[in-house]
Amino acid sequence: MGTTERQMIGVDLGGSAIKLGRFTQLGQCLAEFAVPTPQPSTPELVIAAIADAIASLDPNREAVAIGVGTPGPADAAGRIARVAINLAGWHDVPIADVLEAKTGRSVTVANDANCAGLGEAWLGAGRNFKDVLTLTLGTGVGGAIILDGKLFVGRNGTAGELGLITLNPEGPPCNSGNRGSLEQHCSVQAIRRETGLTPASLFDRAKAGDEDAIAFWQTYGRWLGAGIASLVYVLTPEAVILGGGISAAAALFLPMTLAELETRVLLSSREGMQVLVAELGNQAGMAGAARLAFQQYG
Repeated sequence: MGTTERQMIGVDLGGSAIKLGRFTQLGQCLAEFAVPTPQPSTPELVIAAIADAIASLDPNREAVAIGVGTPGPADAAGRIARVAINLAGWHDVPIADVLEAKTGRSVTVANDANCAGLGEAWLGAGRNFKDVLTLTLGTGVGGAIILDGKLFVGRNGTAGELGLITLNPEGPPCNSGNRGSLEQHCSVQAIRRETGLTPASLFDRAKAGDEDAIAFWQTYGRWLGAGIASLVYVLTPEAVILGGGISAAAALFLPMTLAELETRVLLSSREGMQVLVAELGNQAGMAGAARLAFQQYG
């Protein structure tokens, strides 16, 4: 085997695929595995599929514990998937108990955006910092708060919904019941609503010199900067990391985001703070889930 380090398994449970990695304490990924998410994606079928995949990934049972990222909120104790978005029939599923019974190993659970943020903070763009905010700019806007290297999830496990802060009280309605949230200005769905285009085609148009597309990305950068400004005043992170599909267009909007932060945030609250683009892509979730297991059981 060649390593005597403790190992953990990170599981990233998504609506279409389950991705797993076996990691050492220093962050080396020793093995990866992926399987399609069962359809229908009931708790019984999904947890059985995860257990089978773990057996394939770690036939010699070298990993001592398992972290799981699920697409929705978990309880503060990291035992229960309260709701899982895009999975059938998930409501207060005791995933940790069931998976522990199937695998004979300790399990801890967290929201997938939190896991992705923890992964970036551990091995990605945030690896040189202790206090990090991550924002996932995708279909919605997810987020994670990492303070002193650990996830902050609040007393009920639901803190860190960074995309749901209010930017514009009169803005477009949000699924959360809010109006004009950061998500309603900076997500894929918001871009489609505003322009009728995908972020990718807006990116291509701006790169080709289309003035309307260039102007759109500058407006996008301003909205994002205004949202980050509020978060910085509350949490004064060392770094803010931007992930998700829209972060691929960072060259077009980040200068405006940074300018907005300089205008809106007192220097004393942002001194030395960096805004960085995420580095791990779709590996962030399983890396963060493994990190969660190390922090809980390492």
